[in-house]
Amino acid sequence: MRLSIMSSVNTTNCDRRNADIVRQHSIELLPITVAGIEAVNANSDISFGRHTHDQFGIGLMDSGGQKSLSGRGYVESNAGDVITVNPGEVHDGTPLDGLRAWRMLYFDTELINRCFSDISDGKFVSGEFALPVSTNAGRAEIFNQLYYAIISGNGDIEKLAADEALLVLTRALAQVPRLQMKMPIKGVLYAKEKMDDAPGSAISLTELAAIAGLGQFTFLRAFAHYSGMTPHAYLLQRRLSLVRKLIRGGMNLVDAAIAGGFADQSHMTRLFVRSYGYTPGHYAQQISIT
Repeated sequence: MRLSIMSSVNTTNCDRRNADIVRQHSIELLPITVAGIEAVNANSDISFGRHTHDQFGIGLMDSGGQKSLSGRGYVESNAGDVITVNPGEVHDGTPLDGLRAWRMLYFDTELINRCFSDISDGKFVSGEFALPVSTNAGRAEIFNQLYYAIISGNGDIEKLAADEALLVLTRALAQVPRLQMKMPIKGVLYAKEKMDDAPGSAISLTELAAIAGLGQFTFLRAFAHYSGMTPHAYLLQRRLSLVRKLIRGGMNLVDAAIAGGFADQSHMTRLFVRSYGYTPGHYAQQISIT
């Protein structure tokens, strides 16, 4: 169930020759099952007064722009910019030119502070976002990956993607000093072997990092350096390979999806098409013909 707060206000101002001003304002709180995270879609042309949040916030301006107070003075954000807010940081928001739309993810402080600790190899147990606005297409893409992984609610493969994206995005926005890292290949191979042996089994980034004997962020970087893809992307390919093998063996699509670790057949189909360009059903038909 989605909770929406919408309003449209007509204001007549005699000093403006009785011109009608129509305000547009819509705030949508999305239903997600991940503890400690809230997701908001906003579309508004009103100004927000100074206020604070108890959580860390990361968002993306989808259209329009706004000027806002931040812990580093006034900043402007436009479509495509990643925006952040720290707990207790006083901020406001005024549209630059009419309607603007944005999406926000709010995280309990414990979740982001855990990222700070992991990114710094335990040197920092807390921190803050240093960039209230980031004009960077790569970071915007990572936010979208994080956002859709969180709101999809499709099981462990999306959680793995969300955990990876949150670490990478926190690292980019916090500007934590970059630490020198030796590539611990042996630990990476242990984690890779775990995914190879049971690709359909649920596993988290926390578990994979523990198998490798590394912190989550260190493991993420080391695995990507070794394999050329993130643990999430690697596990997804292993699951899709397993599904193809099961389909070739005659298993029906519903059972293949479950055995492959997907939430359901539609979840499997969407990711199958994204990787191969055709549906599992079409693949099954071609196998049966040959």
